[in-house]
Amino acid sequence: MMDVKRSLDITQGTTMTEPAAALSRPQSEVGQVVDFDPEKPYPTEEEFATLPRVPGSIPWTAWTVAIVEFAERFSYYGTTAVFVNFIQKPLPKGSNTGAGFLIAPGSGALGMGQRASTGLTTFNNFWSYVTPLMGAYIADTYFGRYLTIQYSIAFALVGHAILIISAIPPVIVHPKPAIAVFAVGLVVMGLGTGGFKSNISPLIAEQYKDDRAYVRVNKKGKKEIVDPAVTTARIYIYFYMLINVGSLTGSLAMVYSEHYVGFWLSYLLPTIVFLIAPMILFYYKKFYTLSPPTGSVMATAFKLLRLAFKGRWSWNLAQTKRNFKDPEFWNVVKPSNIAPADRPAWMTFDDAWVDEVRRGLLACKVFLWYPLYYLAYNQMTGNLVSQASTMKLGHVPNDIIAKLNPISIIILIPLMDFVLYPLIRKCGINLTPIKKITAGFFLASLAMVSACVTQHYIYRQSKCGDHINASVKSGRKDCAAPITVWVQVFPYALIGLSEVLASITKLEYAYTKAPKNMRSTVQAIALFMSAISSAIGQALTALSEDPLLVWNYGTVAVIAFIGGVGFWLTFMKADRDEDRLNNLQNSKYEGNRTSEEVDEESLVSRNVSRVDEKAGGKSAL
Repeated sequence: MMDVKRSLDITQGTTMTEPAAALSRPQSEVGQVVDFDPEKPYPTEEEFATLPRVPGSIPWTAWTVAIVEFAERFSYYGTTAVFVNFIQKPLPKGSNTGAGFLIAPGSGALGMGQRASTGLTTFNNFWSYVTPLMGAYIADTYFGRYLTIQYSIAFALVGHAILIISAIPPVIVHPKPAIAVFAVGLVVMGLGTGGFKSNISPLIAEQYKDDRAYVRVNKKGKKEIVDPAVTTARIYIYFYMLINVGSLTGSLAMVYSEHYVGFWLSYLLPTIVFLIAPMILFYYKKFYTLSPPTGSVMATAFKLLRLAFKGRWSWNLAQTKRNFKDPEFWNVVKPSNIAPADRPAWMTFDDAWVDEVRRGLLACKVFLWYPLYYLAYNQMTGNLVSQASTMKLGHVPNDIIAKLNPISIIILIPLMDFVLYPLIRKCGINLTPIKKITAGFFLASLAMVSACVTQHYIYRQSKCGDHINASVKSGRKDCAAPITVWVQVFPYALIGLSEVLASITKLEYAYTKAPKNMRSTVQAIALFMSAISSAIGQALTALSEDPLLVWNYGTVAVIAFIGGVGFWLTFMKADRDEDRLNNLQNSKYEGNRTSEEVDEESLVSRNVSRVDEKAGGKSAL
């Protein structure tokens, strides 16, 4: 039997089955398929503790998926960058395109005011983070990631086309029909965005095929561990960099298209760029590693959880807590511990899948803390933009300053990948996902502290005191504080660095901790935290006005800091168990797929060794 060691409990206690720590003891249950590659020996516990960890090579196919993500983010952010002006401001006098040529009052179209603008843009943000749940379920259950992405792109392109119609001259001059067409376009585009977002990030990581750490000797003759978790992290930092390249170039280009040509061009150009995505995916499909759908795995997971929780509840909360921390909490629902005659009909999985579901539940618990982080992150899209308008701008539009965030990320990612992360690894420090996320919380808090201090000095040095916005509305033009707007580089850059640590790691954690047949679903749950944060953020809107803005930034800073402390205290045990979590025995459960499909994929994807039940020996497949 395989070695069984104490490992992290998602609720507490229990054990996880993991692969042997070295090739000197590669054992398996009879009839079970195990990975076996003498050229890639699995590290011993001592090697895990002492050897440096390095990433493997990023497959070229992953770069093609990253380009697809760039095209989608270019189209999404390029389109949404002009929504506020399109909805809020009226058509400039004599214009039938909305172009304002940077002359006051600027570009506009429907003239529906700030409330309508805020309502529709908020709905779009919320909708775009709710629909991934639907897209993930469809991918994991019915179509697989590739087809779901292609269908989602089709939906998104239809949505983009509808938005173009809302902005063409014959329609834009009639606000009521135009807003109706625009709203339909938002809904359809959001459906496509959701299906795309929940599946594209698992697809890129799946292109890296090694799912076990192994020891190799580098060119200097020294041993090192090639860690799939480190490789996945590296894949995602460049994935995230291209997200920000797409958002930066798309939003900048479309803002100027809006001002000098019209809104129809701001919607048309992103649509054209997005057309590249399905063509790339179609052309390179034969080279991709693709996971097929596995049927109603989500339903099976919920049934497993219901069985695990059965009989654990009590009116006594202390007793309920003790029940959930029972060391046998997960073991008792493993198929090997249930007599065949007593097993439910739906229990067709193996013990390893129970461990994977448990690990995926841990990931979901990690994501539950993210709304506190996103409260700080979301300040960039509203309050910090408004803060910029109360300082010395020179000749820089206040909404351009926000681009410091993606610029900082684009600069920081190569520095982190080529300088900081290798240096940390050489020092023998294992910068685990939990440590990165914790640091991300604290950096977001520090960003809000810098914004809070800046706001304090704005109130102190402005001639209008702490009622700048009201004074500007009444006609005063001398309210801007004598502080250069470039001090905002601190909050934007700090948030950017926090994203590199927290947001990118969220993608990595969702992929590495989810069961293989539930990766899109767990990714969608991670994305859904942004929607929850937007809902929570509504409670702070009362602070988003003079003279309370110092309290706004200070409150968010405290929330992010408390979130970081609470997060670390909650998951510090999981941090110590990171290697075991990443190297669990792979489950062979394939949902509703037939055994013939599973065998065919196994033969194509990798060489394995099978312990033959009758002969008791190994035969290479």
